[in-house]
Amino acid sequence: MAIIHQAELQPTKLELLEEWLPSQPWFPESAAGLSKVGSYRFDDPAGEVGIETILVSAAGSTFQVPLTYRAQPLAGAEPWLVGTMQHSVLGQRWVYDACADPVYVTALAASIMLGRPQAKQYLDVKGKLEILAESVFVQSTGPTLKAVASVSSATPRDAADGTAIEAADLHLLVVRKLDLDAQPAGPLTLTGIWEGQQDNVKLAAVTNA
Repeated sequence: MAIIHQAELQPTKLELLEEWLPSQPWFPESAAGLSKVGSYRFDDPAGEVGIETILVSAAGSTFQVPLTYRAQPLAGAEPWLVGTMQHSVLGQRWVYDACADPVYVTALAASIMLGRPQAKQYLDVKGKLEILAESVFVQSTGPTLKAVASVSSATPRDAADGTAIEAADLHLLVVRKLDLDAQPAGPLTLTGIWEGQQDNVKLAAVTNA
């Protein structure tokens, strides 16, 4: 499960994204009017890294932005640092484009290939956990496999249809600009729905290379 603290963030996540997104090749030149559509999370079994994928809308399109939150810098991942923020409960957090973070890549592969569900989210209110309603629901098209490769590093590469990730024996594609009208096709695909989006949307997939 993911525990969400009642905390102040400086800067906020959207403020970080407003600065970072326009420098990405798959995003418009300006983040004016950026708004959050929803988000979903995966679990880090070690409980050390926060894993959150945020869906945002800008310039009439919807974009997918996976992020990881760490208490210390991730060695070798400087090119994929989104920024740092101060969390009033957890202290300083390093925020990364999750496609370069092996913890996220492992969690994404487990969701697609093993059918591992998204993390349930709980709000910590003075030590009492209150379940939060999900804003984005994700699921794999299957089939369910038995295991995924162990990932110690990840190399993302922006492509025309998203961000390709090569890690260990895994080849993954994370869709950045979401096609809200196309029907997801093929096995081993992660799809999602959210309020106002009744049809499943392709979010990520296992690819051949």
